[in-house]
Amino acid sequence: MIALGADHGGYEIKEAIKGHLIKAGFEVKDFGTDSSESVDYPIYAEKVAESVANKECSTGIICCGTGIGVSMVANKVNGIRAAVVTNDFCAEMTRRHNDANVLCMGGRVVDADTAVHLADIFLNTPFDGGRHMNRVFMMNDIEEKQKNKK
Repeated sequence: MIALGADHGGYEIKEAIKGHLIKAGFEVKDFGTDSSESVDYPIYAEKVAESVANKECSTGIICCGTGIGVSMVANKVNGIRAAVVTNDFCAEMTRRHNDANVLCMGGRVVDADTAVHLADIFLNTPFDGGRHMNRVFMMNDIEEKQKNKK
């Protein structure tokens, strides 16, 4: 199951991705928003990130105007590795090397066709593991240290 979410700035590309994923046979959970009317992106980013962190969904895709705001919110959720992606190379490498579990994009940065294409790359690229696994473990250790400081 793929979790989707967006604010008004990412609504159009979220809808394009959603239609594409459903047509491709993916199960999708859409956390909103449901229009291009102005809303606050943290609400939707948190819902998507929580659904991935608690394993309700395997992967998340969150869209806002730039992808930056939603990535900042998502990365505050324990267990999330969210990345803003704008090109093929980054979409592939954030999966191969970082085992990212949430893709973030901006509707004011990429068009709908590009967003669909980048989502396909992200969802179809495996994590390489190996030496990269140690780095993912290091990210998790930093997250745990920060949590314990509170």
